[in-house]
Amino acid sequence: MKAPWRRRRVWCERLAGALALCLILLARPAMAIETPDYKVLVKQGAFELRAYPAQTVAEAVVEGDQQDAVRQGFRRLAGYIFGANSSNQKIAMTAPVGQTPMAPGPVTASALDAKRWIVRFDMPRDQDLTTLPKPKTAGIQLTTRPPARIAAVRFSGLMSDRAAAKETAELLNHIKTAGLIPCGPPTLAQYDPPWTPWFMRRNEVLIPVADERK
Repeated sequence: MKAPWRRRRVWCERLAGALALCLILLARPAMAIETPDYKVLVKQGAFELRAYPAQTVAEAVVEGDQQDAVRQGFRRLAGYIFGANSSNQKIAMTAPVGQTPMAPGPVTASALDAKRWIVRFDMPRDQDLTTLPKPKTAGIQLTTRPPARIAAVRFSGLMSDRAAAKETAELLNHIKTAGLIPCGPPTLAQYDPPWTPWFMRRNEVLIPVADERK
């Protein structure tokens, strides 16, 4: 059994190593990864109402819970952009990775319990359906999403089931208070690679909305 002073030294060494890693990650230049264009129409704390233009995306339908879906879907879509396509072409990585449950019924936080998901990569803005190569992997679809108004809430930490359900429920409350109507299922959006420290991660819940006053 280690003496108490040795245990303390090991703990201090581990803490120092973790802090050093965090400082390195904070100090290094951020990679230029493209994120979607949008216009903020309303901002109230962490809540935003955004206007998104049309966007070309690659999508994969995946069976399983959210954690399984994002892992499987990411691998399929990453294969496509890394060259598993008709031109053996590499396509620039973008953020975020979107995950939308395929759940019937009203838009509620319980939709996140779905066992079938659409995992989505936005394609670079200089690419569209006429210029993108065709996927070699079955089950990947290229499509263009129309312009939309999206309610969003941003949060840090891990995208756990509990966190996603909590943030989705709070976003639905914001939507109701703002006089809006959800008109599609929630999308979970993760912007950072898995090695990013939890406190530096950018996560969002996104829900398309209509105005009930119209």
